[in-house]
Amino acid sequence: MQIILGSQSPRRQELLAGMGVTFTCVNIHADESFPPELQAADIPLYISRAKAKAFHAGDEKAGGAVKRDEAFVLITADTIVWAEGQELGKPTDENDAFRMLRLLSGRTHQVYTGVTLTTPDTQRSFVDTTDVTFRELTDDEIWYYIRHYHPLDKAGAYGIQEWIGYVACTELRGSYFNVMGLPTEKLYVALKELNAL
Repeated sequence: MQIILGSQSPRRQELLAGMGVTFTCVNIHADESFPPELQAADIPLYISRAKAKAFHAGDEKAGGAVKRDEAFVLITADTIVWAEGQELGKPTDENDAFRMLRLLSGRTHQVYTGVTLTTPDTQRSFVDTTDVTFRELTDDEIWYYIRHYHPLDKAGAYGIQEWIGYVACTELRGSYFNVMGLPTEKLYVALKELNAL
């Protein structure tokens, strides 16, 4: 079965490759907005399904990734940071990144990743959650991270695999790789259940 990753995220590609999976990447252009009543885990689940819906096997947008009558499974995912009752998406600029990291400083927050697996016949979705605790960060430490690592492309304005994860994370409950953007263990089991591996 052909495995297709509906993402251009270098972190998701690295994680899927680290699982020993052979896959093809496609870039899916989907509306990532969500109904305002959605909370926490429901948000990335909704967006991962929206990304799957935006994929059309074999068309030009998908780069002709799937040949006619070929068995495939499409993986789409979305990750959010949830802190103090609000979703922290990708920051709009450095000041917004500072606001987010100041909110995370000295607190425990949740990272949710929604994953949707789509085949020609079925679709299944799941969410994984990781609790991440940061020690209290100084303003200088926050600005050092922002200016040296430019985390504007990351939900919650940070990458756990970067400097801030080494020096600020005091506790992590759940999957480390989920915080990077893909709950690898749960994904591996789900792919095996679909006979994709």
